[in-house]
Amino acid sequence: MYTLIAILTIIASILMILIVLVQNSKGGGLVSNFSSSNQIMGVRKTADFLEKATWALAIAILVLSIVGSMAIPRNIGNQKETILKDNIENAAEMPVVPTVPPTSSETQNK
Repeated sequence: MYTLIAILTIIASILMILIVLVQNSKGGGLVSNFSSSNQIMGVRKTADFLEKATWALAIAILVLSIVGSMAIPRNIGNQKETILKDNIENAAEMPVVPTVPPTSSETQNK
């Protein structure tokens, strides 16, 4: 379930990027290309559509992010905690200072 929500969030983010890039803050962009009066969608309708699509995608990303945070699998954390505790317990059993065999010069001096 979490993977599906993550994929939907990525798709919505990519669509949001594309829609924002099509818009121009000074009234240009895709809206200015439709200056002919015989188009199916006029200039104002194109601008309204792009603005509504931007808001809809922003809300969708927000909702998917909240739902995704609730859908994160929680049992993975318990497994990591158990592995960490096992590593700590096994580390305490190991010797603190390793023993180093004496060199040949040390054995001759004795």
